[in-house]
Amino acid sequence: MQIATTPVQEPPSEPTRDGLPPMPPGPPHEERHFAALSPMREVVAGAAQGLVLPFAVTAALAGLGTAPVPTILAGLAAAAGGAVAAGLGSAMAARDAAARYQLERAREEEESHLYPDRERWEVAAILHRYGVRGQVLRQAVEAIASDRRRWVDFMMRFELDLSEPDPGRAARSATILGGAQVLAGLLPVLPYMVAGPGAALGWSAAATFAALAALGGLRARSEDLPPLRGALQALAIGGLAAVAAWLLAATLG
Repeated sequence: MQIATTPVQEPPSEPTRDGLPPMPPGPPHEERHFAALSPMREVVAGAAQGLVLPFAVTAALAGLGTAPVPTILAGLAAAAGGAVAAGLGSAMAARDAAARYQLERAREEEESHLYPDRERWEVAAILHRYGVRGQVLRQAVEAIASDRRRWVDFMMRFELDLSEPDPGRAARSATILGGAQVLAGLLPVLPYMVAGPGAALGWSAAATFAALAALGGLRARSEDLPPLRGALQALAIGGLAAVAAWLLAATLG
């Protein structure tokens, strides 16, 4: 004789603070991608940029038979100048992005007051593209438009594709890019300080192109591209810059 058993019911999950149930099991919520490490990406980008100009300058001067001291000074000047330009450029770009975001946000807030029906229609149009229809669409639009800040946040993100900038990004990005660039710029110059004139160019080229390949691979990985492709691209850019500087110096010399 079999006794019927009733399946044990799991207790209902408690809702979270936002009214949603706990996240079901699955992949980690925060995926550990290299691309998520923005400061590291800036270090890689700054270092890759910082290698090219000092190497091109020192290689051109060494090819013309310039003495080691002027070659070293020119390489250091190129590294410092490139770092300052990169840092200031990054800071200005971050400042401009923040100013644009604030301008667009003020405009969206004004339009939500002056033209609420038009703004609601735009919310509905965005949700419609994602397959929301009928009563669910109307409820979603009213839920979003019921809170002014949430309404404007939605329009900034999904209509204008703008995210609120980090207030400290300008200074942080300038420091990271500039520091990485000037430190990387020392690598092509270092062989001229420790090696003889005949061997310095070879050691500088070997160190520079090895670093370029490594940085190019890391940068490609951060963008979900094949590392070998990134390494080859970085080597091609560095090689073209060195050849261009060499040809210019040879022509003028």
